[in-house]
Amino acid sequence: DDNRLNYETERTLQQLLDVQLADGSWPWFPGGRGNDYITLYITTGFGRMRHLGADINVAPAIKSLDRLDAWMDEHYREILRMAEPAKYVPSATDALYLYGRSFFLKDKPVAGQHKAAIDFFLARARDHWLKVTDRQSQGHVAIALKRFNAFNGSTDSTPTDIMKSIKERSVTNEELGMFWREAELSWWWYRAPIETQALMIEAFDEVMSDKQAVEDCKVWLLKQKQTQDWKTTKATADAVYGLLLRGRDLLASDKLVEVTVGGVNVTPGSAKPGAETRNPKSEIRNPVEPGTGFYERRFVSSEIKSKLGEITVKKADEGIAWGGVHWQYLEDISRVTPYEGTPLKLKKTLFTKVSTKKGPTLEPVKGALQIGDELVVRIELRVDRDMEYVHLKDQRGSGTEPVNVVSQYKYQDGLAYYESTRDTASHFFIDYLPKGTYVFEYSTRVQLRGEYQTGIANIQCMYAPEFDSHSESLALIVK
Repeated sequence: DDNRLNYETERTLQQLLDVQLADGSWPWFPGGRGNDYITLYITTGFGRMRHLGADINVAPAIKSLDRLDAWMDEHYREILRMAEPAKYVPSATDALYLYGRSFFLKDKPVAGQHKAAIDFFLARARDHWLKVTDRQSQGHVAIALKRFNAFNGSTDSTPTDIMKSIKERSVTNEELGMFWREAELSWWWYRAPIETQALMIEAFDEVMSDKQAVEDCKVWLLKQKQTQDWKTTKATADAVYGLLLRGRDLLASDKLVEVTVGGVNVTPGSAKPGAETRNPKSEIRNPVEPGTGFYERRFVSSEIKSKLGEITVKKADEGIAWGGVHWQYLEDISRVTPYEGTPLKLKKTLFTKVSTKKGPTLEPVKGALQIGDELVVRIELRVDRDMEYVHLKDQRGSGTEPVNVVSQYKYQDGLAYYESTRDTASHFFIDYLPKGTYVFEYSTRVQLRGEYQTGIANIQCMYAPEFDSHSESLALIVK
């Protein structure tokens, strides 16, 4: 509520004021010495909050500017002692400083004693931006140069050139939006993918006024939240800043997506004069849930027809929306075929482990098995995007028993996961699944004669359940 929000805001600002040092800097932890990077990050945060239109007192940030300018001046003096200062390539911290400082040019212009230093970094940014190795820093430079140029009355084209170059390196996909293939997890803050994408939203709008690029970048940012989490509080804050700052207001519309099932519009409030009517007793509707838009419609058994598998979805207003359709039914497991309609694809194959003169070898199962044979189950998983919190479950044939019954963490081929063996299936819990192809293998021992199925392998992203898939079930004959 508003009271709690105001209280928490005032309390947090007071905490910042309490630990700010006399020279305007902030320590990493209370009682420590001033940390220039932490000071720069906090000051930039104040600038961003005001840039969003928040009613916030930026006096603490303005107080820190003298210290930050002096810090960069010290850095400048060190560079001048190099053999060729003109060839200096701005670092990620230099770029962040220029970006953060650009929020406060009108509040407190750079003092005369520090102007030479700041002009040096601006000049090197114009000369060597192509040599800046990370995209986030290039975005910082582009926005900073745009603002410094506006403040100084310059018409330099470098900011536009930077963003044109960044856009040329991008990939645009109808489902995933605009993204860059070099995005990767890294321990370096300036290579963080979520923070970098959020900055691209700001840069494309402020520097290029490219509305389409802004919306495409938003799509990628939101899709990462669909199958993963925004890793840290820092990443989440940057993502929210980017989404709220530029482009369309994603929260402005409360219109429902129009859903038609079997020719019947099931969207609440969609009934029109002359439209098909139904027996009120044959359905149950609940009010639309505020915020989420959740509602349900139930069909009685006499209404369940194959035509209900024909589903159309229509979004009435601008913006993006996604969801999933789940059809649950009973079927003879031998008739289940592999499903490949999502980014997750599974292939299940069986081998027997045979001892030879060269040692144990795997041979594909082509005929009948014998009691005592070691049956190796191989599951091949392909995924076309990074996902998190994925559950892979492989059902086990009723006539086999697992060789390994110890649940444990495993690490293979760059993938870490937890394997748990249960009575009827083997489970694999993967907290981070990078894009690629992976192979899982485990052994079972054939125990009973007969003909039976191995069961299917099923995989699902636990926090985006619409991303799921399954393999086929394979027949076993044991004599």
